[in-house]
Amino acid sequence: MPSTEAKTSEVRGADPHDRLSQRLFDSRALSLNLAKPLSDEDQVVQAMDDASPTKWHLAHTTWFYEAFVLRDHLPGYDVFSERFEYCFNSYYEAKGNRHPRASRGLLTRPSAEEVRQYRAYVDAALMRLMAHEAARSGRVAALVELGINHEQQHQELLLTDVLSLFALQPLRPAYQQQPLRSVATAGPETTPFITYEGGIHSVGHDGNGFSYDNEGPRHDVLIHPFRLAERCVTNRDYLAFIESGAYRDPLVWLADGWTTVRERGWTAPGYWERVDGGWHQMTLNGLLPIELDAPVSHVSYFEADAFARFAGKRLPTEFEWEHASAGVAVEGNTLGSGALRPQAATTVGASAPAQMFGDVWEWTASAYLPYHGYRPPAGAVGEYNGKFMCSQHVLRGASCVTPDGHTRRTYRNFFYPDQRWQFMGLRLAEDA
Repeated sequence: MPSTEAKTSEVRGADPHDRLSQRLFDSRALSLNLAKPLSDEDQVVQAMDDASPTKWHLAHTTWFYEAFVLRDHLPGYDVFSERFEYCFNSYYEAKGNRHPRASRGLLTRPSAEEVRQYRAYVDAALMRLMAHEAARSGRVAALVELGINHEQQHQELLLTDVLSLFALQPLRPAYQQQPLRSVATAGPETTPFITYEGGIHSVGHDGNGFSYDNEGPRHDVLIHPFRLAERCVTNRDYLAFIESGAYRDPLVWLADGWTTVRERGWTAPGYWERVDGGWHQMTLNGLLPIELDAPVSHVSYFEADAFARFAGKRLPTEFEWEHASAGVAVEGNTLGSGALRPQAATTVGASAPAQMFGDVWEWTASAYLPYHGYRPPAGAVGEYNGKFMCSQHVLRGASCVTPDGHTRRTYRNFFYPDQRWQFMGLRLAEDA
């Protein structure tokens, strides 16, 4: 895998003490670095409606800076191409019409090379903007910070979308060779649970440092006493669910989940397939035997909920998860580790839960809804999160391809309950 520590020497030399500029151009370099193992042909194709081509991710994150930062805040800025706004706007209605999401793989023009030129053009303009002291504070700085975090989201999407594409290739290509292997621990036969007292607890972001608008405002919630699994559900655990015949048993599924299982012919998690009588899973390291003690990944909310019912447990609420994460270091197997897939837990029977940040995003039982007092920001930026607060569920933590530093214990990821192409897993909970 290309180094995730790519630096921009021009920025270091010009302004070594400007952390915001450094982070901005490091993140811009990382996106290009992640695309390096791919051919231009790889970067054009779209595997499914939920995914986007690599070329589109590289262009969209560039358009974001052009649309929200440079047009309004760099005097005399000329857009690279007026046509690109239609091609690379994602869902910002306030910015006008856009190319249909499901047809992004048909955008053979502009070429991948022209998209790289587009990035270089916008990066040069961002350098001119960040050379001004006024750009490093106030409204411009806040938009640049949002742009950095937005690009980090797309870096994760870029890799998960590459996996969805490579999984459809008959040659089963590997994005990264020489995979890092988990240390198989086998672990205890029964996963330890940690007990948490109930009470009134504050949840949500406190306003210090960056957060997305959907993480606040901070507010109090009532949490009843509960117990949370010390580690994520593993492939070994999930294999027992499969072998029990659960994918043929409607009684462990929500109604919509059972309908989805039948309509899509699911018999196992995403990217699992039988090879010579054994289960394998397509990964960014290629098609490999499943690692029994690694967290199960690429399961939908429907599958996570069904497994919890099968186990006689439930999924935690997002507030239980956040409360349990207090005191847990916000670190783990994320993009910087280079593994690019979930790894087995290295601790068993600890006093704090393991794997809360990294490996897999963890489904919660909570619907994605606004917190009490939430108000979306004004203008097009307000479309970032608020308008999606319907029919989705919250996931917490981070995954093995989440860029380092791009998570918080208050971070609210969200997906529809039938989606599973992301690195999604689960952790069990129960009432105490």
